[in-house]
Amino acid sequence: MTSVVVSVRTVFAAFTRTRLFRRWAPRVLPPIERWLERVSAGRVQLSALLVPSLVLYSRGARSGATRETPLMYTADGHGRALVAGTSFARERHPAWTYNLLAHPEAEISVRGRRMSVRADSLDPAEREEAWRLIERQWPGYRAYERSSGRDVRVFRLTPTSVI
Repeated sequence: MTSVVVSVRTVFAAFTRTRLFRRWAPRVLPPIERWLERVSAGRVQLSALLVPSLVLYSRGARSGATRETPLMYTADGHGRALVAGTSFARERHPAWTYNLLAHPEAEISVRGRRMSVRADSLDPAEREEAWRLIERQWPGYRAYERSSGRDVRVFRLTPTSVI
């Protein structure tokens, strides 16, 4: 990772921890992400300009309907992705985490490449290692967990097949 990318991430990461960002981002960013995905056939994501990003296709915990969620991910160095349910430091866990707990078989799209994955919720020891990797990529990201007042759910997405 270049020093320019690290510097930009560090500065932008500080902004993402502000009240303004936490209030504004959940309303504004998802529609922009959906529009960009549609016009680029999944190859461009706004969040991917700063961090590795994927689109998670999970099955609704109660409805069974397919849900589409853009997420930041961190590669674990073993071909798997780590995702954390920070939800912009809101008090409640994001819906996609409930979906993965109920239906761990899901799909992801990374730069337009779609694959099936199995989601595993990490135990406390695994979570600490995952947070270390995540914060190396996005400094201060765990502050969302502290601000939310809850233990953020962290999942490992293991590819099962390329679609």
